[in-house]
Amino acid sequence: MMAQWQHMSQLIQRLSDETINNLYPPTAFPIEVRHFLADWIETQRWDDFVLDQVEQEGQARALLDQIISMLQSIAQQNVNVVVKMKLMQISRTMTVFQQQTLQFAVMVRDILRKERVLLNTHTQIPNPPQFQQYESRESSFPNMQDVDHLVLKVLEVQDIRQKMHQLQEELNWERQNYEGLQGPIQQNGLDPTQSEIQKLQNHIQQLEYKVNAMATKRFQFLQECVDCLDQCQIRLISRLKTWRWEQHKAAIGHPFDENLNPLQTWCEQLLGVNGKLRQELMLIVEPIPDLQERLRQLLQVLIQSSLVVDKQPPQVIKTQSKFSTTVRYLLGEKIAPGKPVVLKAQIINELQARNLGSVPGDNVGELINNTAILEHNTSSKSTCATFRNMSIKKIKRADRKGSESVTEEKFALLFSAEITITGCDTPYRIQMISLPVVVIVHGSQDNNALATIMWDCAFSEPDRVPFVVPERVPWRMMYSTLNSKFIAEVQTQHNLDHYNQHFLAQKIFDKPDFADDFSNMMVSWAQFNKEVLPGRPFTFWQWFEGVMELTKKHLKIYWSEGLIFGFIGKQHLHLILKDRPNGTFLLRFSDSEIGGITIAYVSATENGGQKIQNIQPFTKRDLEIRSLGDRIRDINHITLLYPEFPKNEVFQKFYSEPQASPTGGYIPVSLHTKVGMEADSAMAPPPIVSPMSDKPHSSVAFAVHRFPQSFSPQESIPQEIMETAGDPDVEFSANSPVIFPEHIPTGNNMELDLESILQTLNN
Repeated sequence: MMAQWQHMSQLIQRLSDETINNLYPPTAFPIEVRHFLADWIETQRWDDFVLDQVEQEGQARALLDQIISMLQSIAQQNVNVVVKMKLMQISRTMTVFQQQTLQFAVMVRDILRKERVLLNTHTQIPNPPQFQQYESRESSFPNMQDVDHLVLKVLEVQDIRQKMHQLQEELNWERQNYEGLQGPIQQNGLDPTQSEIQKLQNHIQQLEYKVNAMATKRFQFLQECVDCLDQCQIRLISRLKTWRWEQHKAAIGHPFDENLNPLQTWCEQLLGVNGKLRQELMLIVEPIPDLQERLRQLLQVLIQSSLVVDKQPPQVIKTQSKFSTTVRYLLGEKIAPGKPVVLKAQIINELQARNLGSVPGDNVGELINNTAILEHNTSSKSTCATFRNMSIKKIKRADRKGSESVTEEKFALLFSAEITITGCDTPYRIQMISLPVVVIVHGSQDNNALATIMWDCAFSEPDRVPFVVPERVPWRMMYSTLNSKFIAEVQTQHNLDHYNQHFLAQKIFDKPDFADDFSNMMVSWAQFNKEVLPGRPFTFWQWFEGVMELTKKHLKIYWSEGLIFGFIGKQHLHLILKDRPNGTFLLRFSDSEIGGITIAYVSATENGGQKIQNIQPFTKRDLEIRSLGDRIRDINHITLLYPEFPKNEVFQKFYSEPQASPTGGYIPVSLHTKVGMEADSAMAPPPIVSPMSDKPHSSVAFAVHRFPQSFSPQESIPQEIMETAGDPDVEFSANSPVIFPEHIPTGNNMELDLESILQTLNN
């Protein structure tokens, strides 16, 4: 909105004789129009307007309507087509202020005040910084101002042609008169005087000079138009590539604006300009082959570059499974009517993707339902071909190199058609390939295939040779990718922090004692998803993806509120918990199992010391049976979430309501989480902690301090912990011996009230 106001402010400044020279050349408007508008604006009472005085809106609206009306009236009376269009364009743009008339009046007031200050000073004022920022921001987007400028230049060419036609008709008429005077004596006996002949000769020479001068100007304008069209089209194609690149990056969580309508408008405008310029060249008696050939090449490139894969196919495709994709043609409204355009899809391998211009080689796969018709949607003004039930029946793989897996081989879908554009006699062959895809035959290959796609999306270069990716990347790039992917998959705003980053680096590089910065260390594809982690049967990506999946399905709200510490090594864990009271706990992702979350807590030893226990990780299956909040409530050994937040205060809103008494006289059955010796004991299960409110997920006031939302337990870790985490000599105090046992089993995590069940059966 701020950029729009800045742009409108610049338009208003054009109405002032002082500032209009900064945006348009002095010849853009007749001088009398410029002076009239500037004088009229300055004579009105703008200084009285105040933004808070709503009663002034009527007066402001009247002034705005007068300005728009004057602009339209002057435009209608002006014979110059170019000036008329510029005035009408400004008047249409100013109608935006009709919903904000008071803001408009205050803005004009401020502009006039600034101009008075400028007129009273003799120093040169540099351009305001916001204008330069606006220019730099626009350079990365479709520059519609350049296209509008190009359209105006084409109108000037047409205006010159029309004036030349009028001059040529007048010249032909005068030549005919001259030839009549040069003939035999008139039949009526009148003999032309020498002065009349000479006067006619001079007039003919003047007309010939004007025609030749305008012809030269016309040629120069045509060259400028073709050059401008070339530059606009280069920027358009660059923006299309940027759109595809952002679409590619969206797979790992980067922001992406999928709206293609501005680019479609840009394509249509450039096509219209190309057609008008070709018509102007046809109307020239002597052909200009250089300009004609340039326009022909620009037309071909534009037509062939306007095919876009709007909705990409899934990048991991299982054979014999249905999938869909949508291809959009940005010049759809310009397709010649009659014969429908049929788009065909075929699957190609990496070698074929590198040689799209050559004759296609062997068919590497068989697609079912691989044709679709380009259909125009009048409501959305888009022309798309949707493949709704496409399927890969079979795939032919290339010879693999070394230890390369089938899930590392990349393919793509190639979409092609023959199309004819209105106004063009020659049909054009258009084609576009999808993002790379990995074809699998079994669901067990899905995880490794996703790793291939993620590496490709994150680390491929723009305009690369398909589908080349680096073998190694700096850890800082890898961590940024992991964070973006985690945030996008879990759909949260809570990022991985630097403690998580450090532990992930220690894990992938197998350097648990390394405390320095990993940022510039190079991580390889093999470390990411080919080599298993030391002492584990899985790769780094398989482990990380399992955590993402668990968090997305069962832990999203806990993570988003900062209740899960997340990725932390046991060394850091011991350091931050060693001085905490018994019962202090934190939640961390298991580093020994795929897709598990564990509870680490401080407990007392038999000799009065302390030990840190790690409860057996809860997996997706465990949390489907009983939620994490209820499990935390069940475990009496844990009382304080690190650093010192009472668990019932923090997790109370996640506790389930007590079940209502069953009907029919049945005795209720409940499930509880038991830890360690509790699972083997015969004691009755402890009573369920009642929620502290009648309504779940409600906030309750406590005597202790409120739990801050969103809370991150990592914020309480002193910085020196990170500095000492890698020191193998760190020990706990002798007065507080600490024991680090393995995971505490939970006896299948659950225990039923078996005595109650038996009593029910006996009854």
